[in-house]
Amino acid sequence: MTVEHVRKPDWLKIKLNTNEQYTGLKKMMREKKLHTVCEEAKCPNIHECWAVRRTATFMILGSVCTRACRFCAVQTGLPTELDLVEPERVAESVEQMGLKHVVITAVARDDLKDGGASVFAETVRAVRRRNPFCSVEVLPSDMNGEYENLKILMDARPDILNHNIETVKRLTPRVRARATYERSLEFLRRSKEINPNIPTKSSIMIGLGETKEEIMEAMDDLRANNVDIITIGQYLQPTKQHLNVQKYWSPQEFNELKEIAMQKGFSHCEAGPLVRSSYHADEQVNAIKMNV
Repeated sequence: MTVEHVRKPDWLKIKLNTNEQYTGLKKMMREKKLHTVCEEAKCPNIHECWAVRRTATFMILGSVCTRACRFCAVQTGLPTELDLVEPERVAESVEQMGLKHVVITAVARDDLKDGGASVFAETVRAVRRRNPFCSVEVLPSDMNGEYENLKILMDARPDILNHNIETVKRLTPRVRARATYERSLEFLRRSKEINPNIPTKSSIMIGLGETKEEIMEAMDDLRANNVDIITIGQYLQPTKQHLNVQKYWSPQEFNELKEIAMQKGFSHCEAGPLVRSSYHADEQVNAIKMNV
């Protein structure tokens, strides 16, 4: 049986930019032995973010994930031991880059009792010590849904708690590994319960076979759990071993979804073919401050 592939449209063409800022940032990441989700997940915006905006999303807790989600290009397997000096290296890099907003994400570490929450929290604190005027956004896994793990992270008081539901409810079992739709919603709701003053954010990728009605249902579910910010982007198949793209949503359709999201009460929505969870995150944190 042959699988029919949907042709990639012209609006998904990416402009490559390998200027000095791009190469300099890449060199710094290698020297400090740091990982970025920009590289590991093959983000289509890496050239814009690194070469033009000089922003990056740091990926802590190693580069090997304990889960094998069918949409993600991050390496799966048995992780290495924890690097307890990593938080300071991230903080130094943030200082060297002169960032005003930083996003810190991580591979899922189901092998750890706290899901990596302690290292996450220490990274937030280390960044703050060296960069007191830099806002910090965290993008963790569900940390096995354990309340104590989430509380460890929230006690570090990140400026934004970001956790992705990734897709609509019906497709979750096929798209995600181990994570569930309901547990992610609970994770977001509990974050707000622990600290109502910290904005929450989530992301969905479309093009996996979902309907517009299912996307709207996901929006309603996020709003019902007090999520403030939503990002919506096009799923792109990273390798032939990953899920196929079922549809490329047009820029016009993304604009419609953004209007619907704002009508449903989100403080901010970033929607577009190349939008990813941390795309223009610096602008999102400013937008939400203006709406507080």
